[in-house]
Amino acid sequence: MGVSTSKPDQGVAVVTVDFPPVNALPVQGWYDLAEAVRAAGRDPGVRCVVLTAHGRGFNAGVDIKEMQRDTASGGHGVLLGANRGCAEAFSAVYACEVPVVAAVHGFCLGGGIGLVGNADAIVASDDATFGLPELDRGALGAATHLARLVPQHLMRALYYTSRTVTAAELQAHGSVWQVVPRAQLPGAARDLAREIARKDGSLLRLAKAALNGIDPVDVGRSYRFEQGFTFEANLSGVADRVRDTFGAPGTTPTKEG
Repeated sequence: MGVSTSKPDQGVAVVTVDFPPVNALPVQGWYDLAEAVRAAGRDPGVRCVVLTAHGRGFNAGVDIKEMQRDTASGGHGVLLGANRGCAEAFSAVYACEVPVVAAVHGFCLGGGIGLVGNADAIVASDDATFGLPELDRGALGAATHLARLVPQHLMRALYYTSRTVTAAELQAHGSVWQVVPRAQLPGAARDLAREIARKDGSLLRLAKAALNGIDPVDVGRSYRFEQGFTFEANLSGVADRVRDTFGAPGTTPTKEG
């Protein structure tokens, strides 16, 4: 369990997340993921990073139960840690010195959107779904990253309703590179990574820096702005009120458990 790195192909590093049962990451998990991606990008022998996960889905966001245990005792340490940890992980993917390919299967929710929205390319299985159920969890954030996957008005409708979209729908919007059967996902993601890794490593690093430099939105600053409203929701008590209904009968079902 945790975050691991392997190098199955020349020039390619695979960073794998494994936090059963649904890859809802605890605070330390986000920091571990950030460090793994940064370390892979710093490696002079790596020209492309594949970000993937084991288990039922790619990512179910933060560990809500860890946060509930903390707030029940009157603390906000987990909230602060999760917000900072998510910001670190999202930033690590975006600022990775080489391109990052996200290989997504099953559900990609909450913080998962932050990861794939900041990736350079997305390969997904045909069972993959993407969404931000933040309003059902007493939180806000990652609209910055969802806006990189779908047009503005669709992003807003998805955000307000907590609905999800399929990999095929995202491919139609141009944000998913390829959709394949689930069994073919690891190979398809590595195929793309190997194609990228055949380029000159120094030139790839310059290309990554250049593309980040011409982005129309400062994703780090935009996400941190969103997080300010998450703090406001927590200080006002509305976040706890919504989180207390998390998983209760009659509420919107989620992937976390």
